[in-house]
Amino acid sequence: MSHGSRHEPVMADLVCELFEPIQEGTLVDATFGGGGHSLRLQQVVAPHVRIMGIDRDPAVGERAAALGFDFIPGDFADIERLLSAAGVENLAGVLFDFGLSSDQLDDPERGFSYHRRGPLDMRMDPGSGLTADQVVNTWDCRSLARVIARYGEEPSSRRIARAIVANRPLADTLALAEVVAAAVPAALRRKGHPARRTFQAIRMAVNDELGAVRTGLEAALGRLEEGGRCVAISYHSLEDRLVKQRFKKGGADCVCPSDLPICGCGLTAELRPLVNGSARPEPAEVEINRRARSARLRAVERLAA
Repeated sequence: MSHGSRHEPVMADLVCELFEPIQEGTLVDATFGGGGHSLRLQQVVAPHVRIMGIDRDPAVGERAAALGFDFIPGDFADIERLLSAAGVENLAGVLFDFGLSSDQLDDPERGFSYHRRGPLDMRMDPGSGLTADQVVNTWDCRSLARVIARYGEEPSSRRIARAIVANRPLADTLALAEVVAAAVPAALRRKGHPARRTFQAIRMAVNDELGAVRTGLEAALGRLEEGGRCVAISYHSLEDRLVKQRFKKGGADCVCPSDLPICGCGLTAELRPLVNGSARPEPAEVEINRRARSARLRAVERLAA
């Protein structure tokens, strides 16, 4: 990509197909990142559609301005407040791409990569509070094991937590990756880097990623106008489960027995699925962009109230 970003937007063709019917209103790219999705959407949506970006990474604002997009700095978990402050009431569409951008992963100073030496940071917003260093070097063994098990779904979480505590203080990302790799049994090292799940877990704890998904998704759905569309791309089962459950809840219709003359449950579907279950990237895309391989896309449309 141009304008200083190397990030390739995931499943961009399908994202454009889903948003192309929008004729007017505001379309929010709630995870603007490198701007890849917004640039592609700009080519297909109607001229009266305003594309607006949101991101909590301060480095993104300058990129959005250079690309000519309206931009709101902030965490999508605060989307309700951010939209109100910007004078935006209803949304014609909202896109969430919950993955890390290539720009973040490739910058060793951000501390996200287990392949490059960097500080134990992992904050999406470098100005926020909790860092990976605090988690790794000050949390007790039980808390570490709980986080690694919950957010990383790592079967060796206790062994890894004990190894981290025994080798503290750990100075940087490579030191952490080496300790984790040594703690993972050989039989479990066959799928990817042995530190992958632990790094994911610590990053998710530092940034409260599941809390942000839950809060931001709920607020965005509440802002969708009739016919408005929400597209969410997840990269691991925990995120995808939250999206799936919320979309399923919104699609729930009357559950009364068919022989009951009057509805007694009061349920009315507010959302309509736009894809069957979840969509996955095509093999050709994964060949070009390996970071797309775990992506799952779900999409819904707001029904009449």
